Formats: sequence, structure tokens, C-alpha cells
Amino acid sequence: MTFEMNELQNINRIHLIGVGGISMSGIAEILLEEGYNVSGSDMHQTPITNHLEEKGATLYYSHDGKNVHGAQLIVYSAAIKEDNPERIRGVELGIPAIDRAKMLGQIMKNYDHAIAIAGSHGKTTTTSFVSLLLEYSNMDPTIMVGGNLDEIGGNIKIGKSQYFVTEACEYFESFLQFRPRVGVLLNIDRDHLDYFKDIDHIIRAFESFANLIPDRGYLVAFNDNHYIQEMLPGLDCKVVTYGVKKDSHFMAKNITFNLYGHARFDLFYMGENLGPILLQVPGLHNIYNALAAIATVYLLGVPMAEIQDNIGRFKGIHRRFDIIGKVKGATIVDDYAHHPVEIEATLAAAQKVKHNTSWCVFQPHTYSRTEALLEDFSRAFSECDHVILTDIYAAREKDEGVVSSRDLYDLMKDHKSVRYLRSFEEVRDYLYENINSGDLVLTMGAGDVNKIGEMLLELETADSEYKVLP
Repeated sequence: MTFEMNELQNINRIHLIGVGGISMSGIAEILLEEGYNVSGSDMHQTPITNHLEEKGATLYYSHDGKNVHGAQLIVYSAAIKEDNPERIRGVELGIPAIDRAKMLGQIMKNYDHAIAIAGSHGKTTTTSFVSLLLEYSNMDPTIMVGGNLDEIGGNIKIGKSQYFVTEACEYFESFLQFRPRVGVLLNIDRDHLDYFKDIDHIIRAFESFANLIPDRGYLVAFNDNHYIQEMLPGLDCKVVTYGVKKDSHFMAKNITFNLYGHARFDLFYMGENLGPILLQVPGLHNIYNALAAIATVYLLGVPMAEIQDNIGRFKGIHRRFDIIGKVKGATIVDDYAHHPVEIEATLAAAQKVKHNTSWCVFQPHTYSRTEALLEDFSRAFSECDHVILTDIYAAREKDEGVVSSRDLYDLMKDHKSVRYLRSFEEVRDYLYENINSGDLVLTMGAGDVNKIGEMLLELETADSEYKVLP
């Protein structure tokens, strides 16, 4: 059954399949705030689902056709396929169904200042930067971010103003359902090649996103990315650029880093030095993220003095160069990087942090990405002294036997100190035996590799007579 979005005003109960996901849970909370009767289903009970139940949602911890009984609209995430029993039952009952992106696009239409942040890398951090700069300037935005942000106590914050900030994911071209007034285009790179045919397909998707921006809006665009540079002249919307290398509206110059890898730079706008910016997150890539956020909120009316005062209050988001503790005097850091470009950026940031020997435990994420970017992955760890590879995190995919972490090991072993260890226990014990005070240990990937850091911390506090397995 087709569904026109203007019919939302006649809806009472909305059912969300896959409600425990970061984005779906945010949509559920917004709908609850707007007075809808919300139900949802997921396979696992989590702090996110517990929070939704506390807010008044009715949740089911199974996928069963009877869960949709009484719903007037079904919303499903990208992970929920047509053979899901709730979607099947919804069709049988004639209940209209839409995907997550279309619902989010409808929500955005209710805000005068909807800001969508797109790019192959950096979306979560930049969304956090923008959100907090608006929040600290008392603009009370509604925020949906793809990670846990301590300053808002999670991934969602319901504001009372006309400002709405969200990430815009390119996977399945879902961001083309959005309706932003301000778009941010951070970068374009090869990724999600299980959906996109090639880089040209990816570029066309981002260009279509840019063309969603109305005449009265703005596209904030990274001028140092040549794919973005090439598309800008063909756009009809107002374009504001930022960068470090290419002449841009907003630029960072005179960049320095402290012992923690945090940057200080002079901010230039239209050739004028507006003064210093000090960050509390490490690396050159976070200068780019900060520039994008500064340009965005400045266009929205945040005074430069407030930007300079507040930008250093952001100390990062979970799983983005997240310092989780020390083991045997070595610093343990967890990072979400799962693409070669992200790995290179994170390791470049790590090089600016004072340390002795660097260790990286990498868990590849999805077979399709590993296969498509295998050569790029093999070159991405040049800034790290020792690399440990674990098995691929399958996520939404099945192992067809086409690629494994051993293939990556074989490409790296002749020119890099690299080791392949299958189990997290083996990784933990090897690290515990070999790391020393002053070392830097990074666990890296979008799967569950962060558990290794937790296991190391547990080992540190265990019985002093614990013997590491040979």
C-alpha cells in the first residue's frame, strides 16, 4: 500500500522494526516526543531499548508478525529485508510501510533549519561538533548523532527550536530522502562497494545529495577533496568552502600540535585572520571536521567569539580516539576507523601523541569492504610499529570464503611487523606480554574489537599471580 507523508497527521500508532539501532531509536524518541503511540521490535534488549521503554514505547524482543497488529504505519531500517515476518504481516494487513530514511526526511521537513552532514568519513564527529556549538550558544537544537555523545547523554537530544542536526549516510543512497536546508559535504571516497558499483556511482550519489539543498540554503564543502571540487561549479545552491591546502572561504593556517596531538591553528575567513582555534581532539582530520562545523554554525549566526570559546569543550565521541586507560604503563586507545583512509588519519594523529612504540590491533569490517580495498588496507598501517590482525567482523554479511584476514596478512608480512591472531584472548595475552610503559596501543575497527582493550584492563587489575598463556 502506498503512503503519502502528509497522512502522518492522521496516524496514531507507529511501529518501528529494528528500533534498537542508533538512528531508529532516535526517530522513535522524536515520535514519542511529538505524541505518537510508538511500538517497536528488536532482537536484543539494550540500554537504548530500556531508555525507549522508560519514555513510553512498547517494545518486543523478537520479530513476530503479531507485533504489528494495531499499527497504522510501519518504519523499517535498512537491515530489515522484505522476508522479515513483521513486514510480511504488515503487507497482509494492508499497513503502509516506509524505510528509516524516508521517515527521517519527513521529520526534517518540520524544521526551518535542518542540517545534514554527509561524507565518506567524519560524519559522527562533525555532527557532534556542530550540535554542541549550537547547544552551547543556547540555540537548543534537536540532535541525532551516530554515536554516544557524553554532553547530551546518548545519541539523541530533543530540542525546542527550529534547528535539527543529523548525519546523512550515503549507504543505499538513503540520504537522498532527506530535506536539509544546510548540507555539509566532508569528503568522497571509495566505500560501501557492496552497494555502489564504482567511484563514479558514489560521486553521483553525493552530487544528488548536494542538489537537494534549496536556493535559500547552503552547502558547506571540503575544497581539498578533488571529487568535491569538480562537482561544485555545477551546483545551483550557495556553496561555502573550507580547507587547508586549496584557497577556500574558511581556512586553517599556522597549524601546530601539542604533546597530546591536539591542534592549534589560526582561522581565516575570506582572507581575514579571525583568531586562534584550540581543539581538544587529536589529528589533522579533526581540523577538517572542526572547520566544517565552524563554517556551518557561523553561517547560522553563531558569533565567532562563542565558537572560539566553546569549540575546545568538545573532547570527542566514544570510539573516536577514545582513551580508555593504561595497562603496564601503556596507553590504550579505541577507534572506530574501518576504512584505509580513516586508518591512515587515526595513525597520523597517533604519531603526534608522545609515545614510544605503537601497536595497532585491527579487525576488518565486512568481507565486501576487505576484498574491495585489500591493497589499500595493506598500505594503510605505515605509521604504526606493530600490527595485529584479527578475523573479519561479518556484520550484515556471510562468509563466502572469498577473503580473510590471512589475505591481508600475506600482503603485509614482507614489509611490516604484522601478526595474525584469531581469538581476542590470544591478542590480549600477546599484548600483555610484549607492551611496555610509554607504548601506545590502538584497537581499531567498526566491530567489537574494543573488547580487547577492556580485556587488557581487566587483566591489569586481576590477581598479580595471573600467568599469561604461552
